Amino acid sequence: MKDGSSSLSDVSSNSSGEATSSTQATQAPTGSISPSSAPDLHTTSASSSKTVPIGAQKYIVAIIEDDESVRRSLELNFELEGYDVVSACDGEEGIELVNRHNPDIIILDVMMPKKDGLQTCKELRSAGVSTPLILLTARSAEVDKVLGLELGADDYLAKPFGMRELMARVKALLRRLAQSRDIDTVQFSDVVVDFKAYRAHRNEQQLELSAREYRLLKYLVAKSGAVVTRDELLDEVWGYNSYPSTRTVDNHIARLRQKIEQDVAEPRHIITVHGVGYKFVA
Repeated sequence: MKDGSSSLSDVSSNSSGEATSSTQATQAPTGSISPSSAPDLHTTSASSSKTVPIGAQKYIVAIIEDDESVRRSLELNFELEGYDVVSACDGEEGIELVNRHNPDIIILDVMMPKKDGLQTCKELRSAGVSTPLILLTARSAEVDKVLGLELGADDYLAKPFGMRELMARVKALLRRLAQSRDIDTVQFSDVVVDFKAYRAHRNEQQLELSAREYRLLKYLVAKSGAVVTRDELLDEVWGYNSYPSTRTVDNHIARLRQKIEQDVAEPRHIITVHGVGYKFVA
């Protein structure tokens, strides 16, 4: 990503709390993203020769945001960074957009008409969509952040936010995606887990795992045999700034063990490495 500030804008809130794009945001060529000429549900791609992020693959970013000025600013900045962009103005169109284009990452606003971001996130995860997802929330809406993460969001960003921080979080999630993309299913003992469809069974009985538990188990499986620290799990599974305490990891591990281990007192698959973290053994 380039260092020049002219390529990136900040998204902030006006006095009424509505998110708006900074007046210092990069302006597109005249008529290229005019609100009157562009539909709310559309596909765009970068027209300039930018370095493709995260290796050779060109990633698709889905932006679901009802505020037109914010949406246009996000579209332009992602295009300038070399991503392909698809966008929608509400949750209902957003779900259709994701099903149609199968993006690599989703940027989802919480406060939207018709269907808000939390309900949209819930429906996407319930439908088996495991695409990394970042919620855009109001700074004071702590309940939205916590609920969104529990419903399956991978990270959140409070408005107003800097575009560089958003780009950094997107790249971190895409690196994670590249590391674990090949792991669709895993089988150990009497447990079968389908990470892509968000389904798990033990002795042919369905297991009720939360979206967070699926991602936690998937990350441990991807690092199978290696010790993973609690801080690493917080960063990679919860997203930085999500939860401050490593006790959060321990609590989720305990609940996950109750569901997948035959003997919780002597676990065979999620092993504690005292003073460090955990490792997965098939």
